Amino acid sequence: MTLENDLRLLKVLSSLNRIGAAVNRIGSSDATDIGTALRLIAESAIKVIPGSSAVIYTCRADQLTFDPGSRVAAGERVSVHDDIPRPNGLGIRALREQRPVLSYEEYNLSLHPAHVRAGAKVAACFPLVVAEQPLGALYVYRRREQHFTPLELLMLQNFVNQAAMAIYHARHVAQHAAQLARRDEEVTRLRRAGLLISSRLGLEQTLQAILQMALEVINAQYGIIRLVDREGKRLITSAVAGKGLHQPWTEALPLEAASIMSWVARHREPVVIPDLSQPPWVDLYYPLDPTLQMRSEIAVPLLGAGNRLEGVLNLESPAVNAFSQEDSLLLQSLAVPAVIAIQEARLLDALRQAAEWLLLLPAQKVLERLTEQACDLLNAATSAIWLVSGEQLVLQATSTTSHQISGRDTLPLYGSLTGQAVLSGRPVIAEDVRSDPHFARTDLAQMLNWQRALIVPISSGEKGEAVGSFSVYRTAPDAERFSESGWDEKVLSCLAHYAALALQNAARQNALQAAKEQRAIAETFAAVGDIAANLLHQLNNQLGTIPVRVQGIQDKCHYALEKDAYLASNLAEIERSASQAMATLRANLTHLHPISLVPVKVLECVQEALAVLPAEVTVRLEGLEALPPALASRRSLTMIFTNLLENAIDAMEGHGSIVISGVTEPDGHMTIAVRDDGPGIPPEWHEHIFELEFSRRLRQDKDVGRLGFGLWWVKTWAQRLGGSIRVESDGHRGTTFFLRLPCATE
Repeated sequence: MTLENDLRLLKVLSSLNRIGAAVNRIGSSDATDIGTALRLIAESAIKVIPGSSAVIYTCRADQLTFDPGSRVAAGERVSVHDDIPRPNGLGIRALREQRPVLSYEEYNLSLHPAHVRAGAKVAACFPLVVAEQPLGALYVYRRREQHFTPLELLMLQNFVNQAAMAIYHARHVAQHAAQLARRDEEVTRLRRAGLLISSRLGLEQTLQAILQMALEVINAQYGIIRLVDREGKRLITSAVAGKGLHQPWTEALPLEAASIMSWVARHREPVVIPDLSQPPWVDLYYPLDPTLQMRSEIAVPLLGAGNRLEGVLNLESPAVNAFSQEDSLLLQSLAVPAVIAIQEARLLDALRQAAEWLLLLPAQKVLERLTEQACDLLNAATSAIWLVSGEQLVLQATSTTSHQISGRDTLPLYGSLTGQAVLSGRPVIAEDVRSDPHFARTDLAQMLNWQRALIVPISSGEKGEAVGSFSVYRTAPDAERFSESGWDEKVLSCLAHYAALALQNAARQNALQAAKEQRAIAETFAAVGDIAANLLHQLNNQLGTIPVRVQGIQDKCHYALEKDAYLASNLAEIERSASQAMATLRANLTHLHPISLVPVKVLECVQEALAVLPAEVTVRLEGLEALPPALASRRSLTMIFTNLLENAIDAMEGHGSIVISGVTEPDGHMTIAVRDDGPGIPPEWHEHIFELEFSRRLRQDKDVGRLGFGLWWVKTWAQRLGGSIRVESDGHRGTTFFLRLPCATE
């Protein structure tokens, strides 16, 4: 008997080894299916119990019912197809109580009739359980009246454990494979969604594509996208989709409103609502279409770079519990490329607008609109453009109307954060400018509650040198960080590039305009010179006879002239006037001849022009001694200062003070400023004051007989010298003319 038991144990061990190998191959490349493994277990079981049969059924754990199609059997003498486990049979009891059930110990349970007909006398039923999860049952039928020995039960229990692990492992592998297949399908759909989304050009098309893909990916029926407005206070409807929508409510929703989308926007968290009729959602539900009844909803926030809230994507369904947490995760995955597409579309729209502005608007207007775009794209409170002027940065444009940072504000180029971006040529980020010692206007930051700042250089010219900076400021509290991905820097750098283009375009337009004006002036002076030469020749012929005739009269009638003093004095005056007229013509016509540019001391020209000043006017000279020689014509430059001084005297009505100062610019030019304390010039006249007719109208009640026609001559002379002139005045007190001239080089 001992030898027989030993042989049976060896058979069991051999079977267990084969079963274990079969179970391990489930899910591998040379996979063994679960049916083969269970059949091997059933065959091994009947070898342990000679003259027996074995049947294995799997079950559904959630309903505790057996699957008829899972039947695996071994050792049957006849084919049995009608032995499906009974609702109150051995198998159900074994699963409920999770213990082996022996038919001879259960007096109130009988064997299955099908197996009784096949000759079964006793049966043992073992539950297949893993981690308290019922997976099925193993039935062993003996065809003689003999109880199972403890050794037999022990050996069968090993097969039971192997069967349970085989089923558990197979289901786990199948579940994992199904999850992989689903993930693969989701990735494919997300990839397709990303391609479709990124292929759209405009923001409106992009949002509609995002919404359609969301409906497809989640198998939803209705959806809406609302984006946050510039002030960050409302959700604006940007896309709506769904079949059968009649009257969709698309009005803006305040972020503080009692609605699900507002709740998602405030908390920046996704939400899955299985039943909208249940609290607390029933009180927050804001219907997409009041004519349709929705029962479930899913919504995710659209969060961009730096955790910036772009908007909310919301999907709805008329079915209860239509969405799962997996759907929420999938929708959040879709939200990532969607936000990127939204940001790219907004940037593309902004750059398209900027390109149009470059063609249609003056440079100053372009810069102002770029600052507004920067605030919109980067969720900033304020933005500003600064340009380098010597060792200072001058405010050129700003998005705010606050008087604290308007006008011609300046910052030091060295030692300031803004200057650091210019000098280094790289973006600068400040976490809190209110306390940053390198921020030049901490008082302003505290007043306007600025916290974080991003500053990028504006590079222009062939060498790419920084000519200024573009800065944006976000306000506290809870100011969003600038994105670690560098998206904010890229956006602001793109806008800075367009600012540089606007400046370059303005410089080239000014150069082109100056060239056109110089050409026109040259052509005008050439034509006037020809006319004047001809006029001078004719006048000279006419006027030249007057002194000759006067002298002839004086020679022939000297006795009469000696007796008539009146006649003698008038003849002498006629001769003098004719000679003076010819000299005046010759002197004035020299201005029509080509100018020879030579190094000229500005101070000497100014001092020569000061001779026209009355005693009641005081003049202060600043920095003129330090100026290098200007490349100019001494006579023409003197005439420019003479005219400017005469204009200032006229404006001050002969009483007041004038300040003449000069500085050298880094680009090889100098700027001379002539300031008076007169009543000023209205700003609306500044662009016209150098026009010929405008200047004549301003002086129509005064003497215009002297050489020149007011400021038109000043501008003409300045351009002939290769320079320019502009005016600044608030129209109330004081006027400053800025004369820009090239410096003479060796």
